[in-house]
Amino acid sequence: MSGLEGIAFQFWDYVAIIGYFIGFSLVGLWAGRKHHEESGEYFLAGRTLPWYVVGGSFIGSNISSEHFIGMVGAAFIYGICVAWAEWGNIIAFSVLIWFFIPFLLASGIFTTPEYLEKRFHPFMRQSFAVVTIITNIVAFLAAVLYGGGLAIQKLFDADIAKLTQPVLSALYGPQAVSGSLQDWNLWFAILVLGIVAGGWTIYGGLSSVAWTDFFAVIVMIGGGMLVTILGLYALSPDGHSLVDGWRVMIGRNQANTGLWAEFVQRNAREITQTGDYNRLSIIQPASHATSPWPALILDTFSVGIWYNVINQFMIQRVLGAKNMYHARMGIVLAGYMKILMPAIVVVPGLILFAHPGSANLLQMPLDQLRGGGADRGYVQLLQAVLPIGVRGLFLAALIGAIQSTVNAVLNSTATVLTLDIYKRNISPGASEKTLVRIGKWSTVVILAISIALAGWIRNTDRPLFVYIQELYAFFAPPFSAVFILGILSRRINAAGAIATVAIGFPLGIALKVYAKYGAVPDWLTWIQPFAMQGIINWAVCTVICLAVSLATAKPRPDQVTDDLAFNWQKLSIFGELGSHWYSHVAFWWGLFAAGTLVVTLVFSGIWL
Repeated sequence: MSGLEGIAFQFWDYVAIIGYFIGFSLVGLWAGRKHHEESGEYFLAGRTLPWYVVGGSFIGSNISSEHFIGMVGAAFIYGICVAWAEWGNIIAFSVLIWFFIPFLLASGIFTTPEYLEKRFHPFMRQSFAVVTIITNIVAFLAAVLYGGGLAIQKLFDADIAKLTQPVLSALYGPQAVSGSLQDWNLWFAILVLGIVAGGWTIYGGLSSVAWTDFFAVIVMIGGGMLVTILGLYALSPDGHSLVDGWRVMIGRNQANTGLWAEFVQRNAREITQTGDYNRLSIIQPASHATSPWPALILDTFSVGIWYNVINQFMIQRVLGAKNMYHARMGIVLAGYMKILMPAIVVVPGLILFAHPGSANLLQMPLDQLRGGGADRGYVQLLQAVLPIGVRGLFLAALIGAIQSTVNAVLNSTATVLTLDIYKRNISPGASEKTLVRIGKWSTVVILAISIALAGWIRNTDRPLFVYIQELYAFFAPPFSAVFILGILSRRINAAGAIATVAIGFPLGIALKVYAKYGAVPDWLTWIQPFAMQGIINWAVCTVICLAVSLATAKPRPDQVTDDLAFNWQKLSIFGELGSHWYSHVAFWWGLFAAGTLVVTLVFSGIWL
C-alpha cells in the first residue's frame, strides 16, 4: 500500500454512483422548482425549512473531504483526540439552542455581518463580510475541492485519463501530456466536481442546497458506516466478528507492542513535546500539536461560537427555518449526528493504524505523514476492505459530503457578497430580481476563483483537516470575542469592537510567527499548537474589547435594543419548545448532552 492507487470499480459500483447522482439531481430540481423572485426566497428558502432539513443540512455543510480524508489521516497520526472536533460542539450547540437562536430569529437578519452593523458600526459589517468571503474561498471551498478532486482523481485515474488524454494529446502533443497527465486529471476532477456541486446552488438557492444536503447526509452516513463496519470485520482474526475487530483495533492503538509502539515512541516528542501520549484519550498535554487539553473547553469560545453561530454558511439554514422550534430541533438533530460522526471519520483512522497492511505508513517519517501520506491512507483502507458495489456507495458518500459543503459555502458566500457588499455599498435601491440575479452570478465567480485556488492547497505541509483547523484558529478569535460580548453586554460599543478586530489579526500573525520562528523557551512550548494560539488571541481580544468599551462612551440606544443585545431582566428562552414531552426540545437536548458526556468519559483515558 505504498501509493494512492485507484480502486477497481465494477458494474454495480457505477450503478450506485449513477443512482446517487440521479437522486441528488431530482431532489435539487424538486426543491428549487419555485421561481425565485425575492431575495428571501433565494437566500433563505423563504424561511420554510423543517427541522430535519435544518439539522441534516447543518451537518452536511460541515462534513466534507477534510473529514472523510483529512480527519481520517489526522486520526491515524494523533489518535482519538481529533474526535473532540465533533463531540466538543456540545457547548456551542447548547448555547445556540438556548440563547442565540431565539435572539437571531427575533432580529430578522439575513446575514451575520448585517447584525454587526446594527449592533456596532458599518466598519464591522464590511470587515466581517470581507473576512467571511476570503475564509469561505480559501479555508473551505478551495480546500474541499482539492481534497475531493484528489480522491476522485486517484479513484478514477484510468477512467479520467480515457477522457482527457486524447483531447490533451491533440492540443499539446503526446510528449507534452505524458509527463503531466496526473496534474491534468486532478484539475479535470476538481473542475467537474465544482461544476456539478455548484449547479444546484445557482439554480435553486438555499432551498436546493438544504434539501440536497439532507439527501447527501443520508448517503454519507450509510456509506461511511459501512466502511467502518467492514474495516472492523477485516481486523478480526476470523474476519467474522465485529466485537473481535474492535478489540484488535483498541489493542493496537494502545501501542504497547510492535510497530505500533515504535510509531508512538518515535513521534511522541514532536507531537506532544513530551515522551509519550495516549492515542485513545481525548485529554492530551497542553503542548499537543492539534488537541491541547485547554482547547476542550476554551476552543468553543475562540472558534466554536464563530463556526457554529456567526459563520454564515452554517447559520444560514437556521435563519431559513420555519420557526424557532424547527430551528432548535434542527440543531438538536445535528448534535446527535455529531456524536455519531467520529464512528465514520475517526474510527477508520484507528482501523488504518491497526491494519496489517499499514506497516509502511507506520514506518513513514512524520513529516511525510503530515504532508499527505496519512491523507492517502483512507483510500488504501478502502482498497483492502470494500467489496464490489459498496465501493460505489462509499464514493457516492464522499461525493455527497463534498457537494453538500460546496453548495452551502457557495450559497452563503454569494449571500454575503450580494447583500453585504453589493446592496450595502454599490446599489442600495436594487430590486429583488436584481439581487437574485447578482447572487447567481456571484456564485459563478466565487466557484471559478475557488477552483483556480484549489491546486494551491497541494503545497501545504500538513494534513488537510489540520490545515483547515489552523485557518479557523486564525480568523475566528477577534470576531468571536466581539460577538459574544456584544450579545451578552449592552456596555460593549463600536470603539471596543473595532479596536478588537484591528489588534486581533496582527496579534494572530505575531503569535504564529513567534511560535514557528522565534526562540520559544521550554516553559512556553504550549503556545506552539495552533489551538492554543487561537485561545490566547481570543482571551486578549476579550480583554481589549472590554477595556476599550468601558473607557469610551456607551452605545446609542438604537444599538442595544432587545433585538440586538440580551435584556437579562426580560430574557425569554423557553418559548416554542414543543407541546408534548416526546417532541420537546429540552427532552431531546438532554439525551444529546448525556450521550456526549458518555462518549467523552469513555475516551478520557480512564478506561481505555
